Amino acid sequence: MKDQEKNLPKKVDEGETSLVKADYQKNKLIKKGIHLMADEKLEEAVRVFDQVLRFDPGNVEALLKLGYSKFHLDDYSGALAAYDKVLDIDVANAEAWNLKSLVHYQQKNYAKALDCVEKAIESDPTFGMAWYNKACYLSLLNEVPASLESLRRSIEIDVKNAKRAVKDKDFTNVRIEEGFKRIVEVVVLESIRQGYHTIGAIVWTTFISKADAEHALQKLLEKGLIVRNEKRQGLNKIDTYDIEPELANKVGVERRSLLGTTKKLPGVIKGLKEISDAIQTTKIAIEEENIEKIISNFDDFIEPNKLGGMMIEQFLEEHREIRLLKVRLEEKGADYLSENKGKILELFDNLEATITKKIRG
Repeated sequence: MKDQEKNLPKKVDEGETSLVKADYQKNKLIKKGIHLMADEKLEEAVRVFDQVLRFDPGNVEALLKLGYSKFHLDDYSGALAAYDKVLDIDVANAEAWNLKSLVHYQQKNYAKALDCVEKAIESDPTFGMAWYNKACYLSLLNEVPASLESLRRSIEIDVKNAKRAVKDKDFTNVRIEEGFKRIVEVVVLESIRQGYHTIGAIVWTTFISKADAEHALQKLLEKGLIVRNEKRQGLNKIDTYDIEPELANKVGVERRSLLGTTKKLPGVIKGLKEISDAIQTTKIAIEEENIEKIISNFDDFIEPNKLGGMMIEQFLEEHREIRLLKVRLEEKGADYLSENKGKILELFDNLEATITKKIRG
């Protein structure tokens, strides 16, 4: 009898089968809606997300995408309604708070926008775009020091926010501040590192004004971070700018030609060894659970005038991880380190193993 039972077809729970089919259909519809959004067919996307929500009213992804689509169709009340439904389900949903802030921003209600984005940051202190948006709203409210501090935090999390900021009209109120001018300097320095050596090329690639670029170049020259040379162009001479040679050895530079970009990494082995030494020091600080020392060591991997340039060039993902770890340690301190000590050490162990392979190679 038992042998016969083995050969019988297994019974399938009809309810379970229908759930699997429903999930498959739902996910297929969400993907379809996302493709329609990408093609800017927003009204069709709204219909698709509404269809998903008819049989799954609490689907957070569909609600967020619905709100985003309605926002770009200028249906602000519809967008807010969608985001509020998400927050009814999960009051700590950082993305919903951030997107809600953008609706108030679009309506020029900057105080409400600020309130929402602060809730996004409370839910996720590593949300770089929320910090950036907070900086914009504070600038528009003429809260200059707080705006610059939020912008600094956003750049620590994602360095691309520096380039975004220099061409953002929302920062009109803070452009004259020294703190903002230092951000412009970072953008100009990165442009030179990428191989744009003349004032015209720097302005073209960064979208900043010629006056701002010239001011940043002068400051970088005074700090000894770049050097100025002359290049003959026909009958005229033009100024060109290069990374200071010792700094270039650490961060690497790119040279551009008519055939494209070729990377030049002088002193690369020396730089890898310096990163390896910094890893050892950092691991000791982690083992000792010395928060202040760990954060200070993390700066060595992040700052462009230290090892940051080479980290971005060679280990971009690890550079991003270390930036995020620094923010989390600053926010949560010893509790965060205690919970994540093993993972942090594993990150540096893996980085060290990769560097060893590169040096041997």
